[in-house]
Amino acid sequence: MDSKLAELQAALASAIHGMTLEDLSRHPEGRWSTAEILDHLNLTYIGTIKNLERGLAAGKPRASPDRSSKRWQRLVVTGLGYFPPGRKSPSRVEPRGTPPLQVTAEIMGNIARMEIVLHECEARFGKHGPIADHPVLGPLTIAEWRKFHLVHGKHHAKQILRLRKNR
Repeated sequence: MDSKLAELQAALASAIHGMTLEDLSRHPEGRWSTAEILDHLNLTYIGTIKNLERGLAAGKPRASPDRSSKRWQRLVVTGLGYFPPGRKSPSRVEPRGTPPLQVTAEIMGNIARMEIVLHECEARFGKHGPIADHPVLGPLTIAEWRKFHLVHGKHHAKQILRLRKNR
């Protein structure tokens, strides 16, 4: 597995290690619980997998040709490794109420599955050009997809750690 996605798995596993069902479900008023954060992350992994699989099925990358329009957002996240807080999640990846034990069982497998699909895209399309569009960051390369998921996942792992600390 690529080191960035292995680091992502380790960060999430460490953040939720030893949490009970009650811990996973608890949340401050108006905020997501740990289970909801994991549900959100899992939906982003599933979405990336489906997006990339569509490109593989079509035999060509599904990325827009213009990388200039969202260059600064992409640079901040995938270049500097900073995930801006307070951004509203797109509705398609808002938590859907997946049971806590189900989402904790699925999430690591979906990260591994995403890595397999990224590797297939790399073998078919090469590693340097954009392969699919991210809804906020625009067209991303394989390396940028991995970095996005690492930065995004670590952002949420910090939230989980704060939830644990404040229980």
